[in-house]
Amino acid sequence: MKILGISGSPRKGGNTDTLLDKALEGAQSAGARVEKIALNDLNFKPCQECGGCDETGICVIDDDMQLVYRSLNSADAVIVASPIFFGSVTAQVKMMIDRLQSLWVLKYVLRKAATARRKRKGIFLCVSAARKKRFFENAKSIIKIFFATLDIKYA
Repeated sequence: MKILGISGSPRKGGNTDTLLDKALEGAQSAGARVEKIALNDLNFKPCQECGGCDETGICVIDDDMQLVYRSLNSADAVIVASPIFFGSVTAQVKMMIDRLQSLWVLKYVLRKAATARRKRKGIFLCVSAARKKRFFENAKSIIKIFFATLDIKYA
């Protein structure tokens, strides 16, 4: 089993990174292969809504997001970790999700499998200094849409 951890924190070694690292360490000690992607370390643009993916479902922007596409496709489980900024995921996470427009087109417009068909699970780890019970709801709904596009069951 391969587990992909995606860190959306702009701060290395902070609470979000620590939480994700511990989850990946636990998975690895249980026998899983793990990969971690720190979105803030990547060089990628936001979706340009250029329509380049409209006919093929493949994003035409050649940048570090291509690594993310490959890693998402090969993962059996995905963990997304993000601090909560203004009641939502970070800009890094949102930019990655927006770049999955090509996979949304593939699944919902072209009616093809967005990723390899298999049962996969997704986990969302998030941290916040706010003490509001509903402060995570917006971020959670964004991540659920992300997982649904990739046929990943929100766990």
